[in-house]
Amino acid sequence: MDAAKQEFLKEFGEDYGYPNGPKSIDEIRATEFKRLQGLVYLDHAGGTLYSESQMESVFKDLTSNVYGNPHSQSDSSSATSEIVREARQQVLDYFNASLKDYKCIFTPGATAALKLVGESFPWSQQSTFMYTMENHNSVLGIREYALDQGAVALAIDIDDNGNPGVSPGTEASIRISPHQIQRRKVAGFLEGEPTGAACNLFAFPSECNFSGVRFSLDMVKIIQEDSQQIFKGSPISESGQWKVLIDAAKGSATKPPDLSKYPADFVVISFYKLFGYPTGLGALIVRNDAAKLLKKTYFSGGTVAASIADIDFVKRRQGIEELFEDGTISYLSIASISHGFNILNSLTISAISRHTTSLALYMRKMLLALRHENGASVCTVYGSHSLKVCHVMGSIVSFNLKRSDGSWFGYREVEKLASLSGIQLRTGCFCNPGACAKFLGLSHLDLMSNIEAGRVCWDDNDIINGKPTGAVRVSFGYMSSYEEAKKFVDFVRSCFVSLPYHCGPENQIKGFEREILVSGHYYVKSVTIYPIKSCGGFSRERWPLSNNGLRHDREWVLKSLAGEVLTQKKVPDMCLINTSIDLDQGILFVESPRCKVGLQIDLNSDLCSGGRDDIELHGQRYEVRGYNNEIDTWFTNAIGRPCTLLRHSSSEHDLMLDKTKSAVTCREARCMLNFTNEAQFLLVSEESISDLNNRLSSNVQRGTHAPAIQVIPMRFRPNLVICGGNPYDEDGWKSLKIGNKYFTSLGGCNRCQMINLVHDGGQVKKSNEPLATLAAYRRTKGKILFGDTAQI
Repeated sequence: MDAAKQEFLKEFGEDYGYPNGPKSIDEIRATEFKRLQGLVYLDHAGGTLYSESQMESVFKDLTSNVYGNPHSQSDSSSATSEIVREARQQVLDYFNASLKDYKCIFTPGATAALKLVGESFPWSQQSTFMYTMENHNSVLGIREYALDQGAVALAIDIDDNGNPGVSPGTEASIRISPHQIQRRKVAGFLEGEPTGAACNLFAFPSECNFSGVRFSLDMVKIIQEDSQQIFKGSPISESGQWKVLIDAAKGSATKPPDLSKYPADFVVISFYKLFGYPTGLGALIVRNDAAKLLKKTYFSGGTVAASIADIDFVKRRQGIEELFEDGTISYLSIASISHGFNILNSLTISAISRHTTSLALYMRKMLLALRHENGASVCTVYGSHSLKVCHVMGSIVSFNLKRSDGSWFGYREVEKLASLSGIQLRTGCFCNPGACAKFLGLSHLDLMSNIEAGRVCWDDNDIINGKPTGAVRVSFGYMSSYEEAKKFVDFVRSCFVSLPYHCGPENQIKGFEREILVSGHYYVKSVTIYPIKSCGGFSRERWPLSNNGLRHDREWVLKSLAGEVLTQKKVPDMCLINTSIDLDQGILFVESPRCKVGLQIDLNSDLCSGGRDDIELHGQRYEVRGYNNEIDTWFTNAIGRPCTLLRHSSSEHDLMLDKTKSAVTCREARCMLNFTNEAQFLLVSEESISDLNNRLSSNVQRGTHAPAIQVIPMRFRPNLVICGGNPYDEDGWKSLKIGNKYFTSLGGCNRCQMINLVHDGGQVKKSNEPLATLAAYRRTKGKILFGDTAQI
């Protein structure tokens, strides 16, 4: 055992690794999660992992028993009903909820459970929907039902009252800070509705899925019983009764609310966040008296005792579960959850909580201790450690990283490099816009400005106007290990901490020196054209140019039936399609190992019944034309999914481009693009490829990577391969001249996982190379640059 782990165990050994459990964490990893070998999984807040024995038990159960639709009286249906009854009890037991007081309603997930509450709650013009800023979008969606019925909605912050003489969790120790009142003008409501009849709803998460802040469950009783005291002096209505909803989708995996102590009215959960399988199944745990308030409009199979088709008559079932579970429940998934609970119960939830908390505390401690060579802090960790409404931090660590000059690293850069290192995590706002804005310090003006700039969920706009738009999140599950946490900290230290001599000349990219011109020492080694975007290309000694670049280069594209432009990133087998063009015959030749007969497309006459259409790619709109069904069927067979071939007509050529020793001058020019990502031309140099291969060989010799890998220029899909000079001379080029044609350099080409795909014996294989090695020395401002882009 190394010294670092000994130090960790010295501090956290009593809580880490289930020392009193049936298996230690090392045994759990070795026997239950062998598939994680070499992979660091740190997205348990998004979805935790199922164990091998859990799935073996599920398989044995389903292959040994016959479960029928429970809406029947047969023996198999009765067996299913009994399994469902036991599952409901197991869920209630997990939350220490009495069957006398609570019912378990199965839903398609936590989101569906929240939707059920929102659409069935008895909203009125006197109602208030109040929620903490730290809530998931699925909770915020309830706001739509409230506002549409004339109710008030508002977000709040919960603050420590700052009174040292008051114990945490009591009503006097908590202060409500409301944000602005939200209300819609809704016609048709009766004036003078009795205020005493109003029902109000307060929603909060047991653990914030952005920051890991755990809220005090004392708020349940405070809101239910002492709302007048809490809301005194605020614009929040003190009248009517208050019901409390806990979003426990994240928190219940490591610390489920104890409903015998904190009798919330509604609690929502998702089972895949508890034990990985099954997905698509959740539950609403509802207090019996709160369930009686819910007003359901829709009825379905299983929710009615009787109905008549041709008159307005329906008699609904009386049982709470039967009334709200529309249609046939997912009974096979429900039968599977007992095997997940068996895993958690064998370890005990208290031990799981201590284990995951120890890892999160260690992670926060290590990240906060990181410093650049100038003493500047590397990491900003989000979440309060002082608020009395937060007992402890949970199993989430959310943060952003800074450079030594104080500027931010984009979270997508962190995610991209983590993936290359075999680390799986999540970045962004995690569907929690309130917490994201709160912890990142984003004002309404910032948020609206970002949206107007095109910012949407899951995009790559991670830094706007110098501010992060989201964060990096790592989260731990019951099977997470110290080694995973340590590997992640080492990754951050290696890739993002500036140390003395850490970023020497060999580890950084030259700035683009816009006044440098390429001399006569450089030669064009090959010219390659890729007619169909993301498919194979062909090389020629000379080739005509058009206003769009090389004639017919990326002039065609494959589109899915859903309208998505297909590339190797999503369909790696596209690289198996080979293309060539005979200009004299006017034919595009296409071949695939999946098609016995090749395809010949007449460049002049095969555009036909597909008609004209418009598509958008990389922010540009293209007018395209389709082909007949025979051509589309060929490509469908070639890539193994339905698709159509589309063509963007290019301009006539105006000169020939061939291998040359000509040198360079500079000229500004506007360009037109076919279906390229960044520019008309992409070039790489043989010397830069050679340097990269030397580094790849050095990695193997040091035992860093195996097996040995060497790349050829075509791995980078260049149009031009240049030789002569030194490695990475192209970084400083401003322009070049080939023959009598001038080209303007647009800067380096930002590389992605696509260069890690290799065609080997008719199969497409993936690895982390060469992108991982390039990331170690070709990274600047969040991009991994290799090669140069240019335009006419």
